[in-house]
Amino acid sequence: MDKKRILIVDDAATVRKYHRSILEKAGYEVDEAINGIEALEKILAVQPYDLYLVDINMPKMDGYTFLQELRKLAIPQGPAIMISTEDKEWDMEKAFQSGANYYIPKPVEPAQLLLYAELLLGRVQSHE
Repeated sequence: MDKKRILIVDDAATVRKYHRSILEKAGYEVDEAINGIEALEKILAVQPYDLYLVDINMPKMDGYTFLQELRKLAIPQGPAIMISTEDKEWDMEKAFQSGANYYIPKPVEPAQLLLYAELLLGRVQSHE
């Protein structure tokens, strides 16, 4: 089975390191970008990722704009999890309108992050 590739898009180095450690321990290949512009550059230069973890508040290009631009590209579209300290209902609605598949308020519990990642990547089946 190919290793699933995940891109963490967050301007906070500590958050990127925290999410990376959780995901790498679970066997994922992880890359990082500090804002939406860097993330788009990586996606276009290398190849699309299987999953995106996206913060909202970042310099140069925020998470909403990044997802909107990503969803316009004519490339295979991986799912996205919006992770942010913004936790109002409006923020969640805007995240979904921008192209997010899930929305998780910070701080994220490791088990919660892995569960959502594995559901979106098809590693586990939901029991709905």
